[in-house]
Amino acid sequence: MKCPFCGHLEDKVIDSRLSKEGNAIRRRRECLGCKRRFTTYEAIEDIMPVVVKKDGGRQPFDRQKILHGLMKACEKRPVSKETLEEIVDNIERKIQESAEKEIPSAMIGEEVIRRLQNLDDVAYVRFASVYRQFKDINEFMKELKDILDEKRTKNRKS
Repeated sequence: MKCPFCGHLEDKVIDSRLSKEGNAIRRRRECLGCKRRFTTYEAIEDIMPVVVKKDGGRQPFDRQKILHGLMKACEKRPVSKETLEEIVDNIERKIQESAEKEIPSAMIGEEVIRRLQNLDDVAYVRFASVYRQFKDINEFMKELKDILDEKRTKNRKS
């Protein structure tokens, strides 16, 4: 590690601990040249796949884009931001574990829809109406009917 003060290339680690967020290691170092101390952070480099859009375009994975869509869908709904961030964390983890270099945007969208369906019916319908781009009111009504039928089935089983 190069000393930020004198440029010397040798140092010793005095203290190591997890950062507050827990996603990096904070190291306190002392330069063996000038004896001054400095802090470094060590984190795993996340290499996320490229997202392939419906039109064939490609763009880097952006968790903020997913979070923004979830927040829009859950606006004025009893869903905490922590819950939405947890959903995004889980989706991001699933994508990382797939080890794919490219991932279709449709897979991400369907994963968001699946999770919203289990979380909040109104948020699910909001997101689905934008994501699935219903062609007419009949498609929209069919989706609502399916939700109601599913709820009735669950209530009968309870």
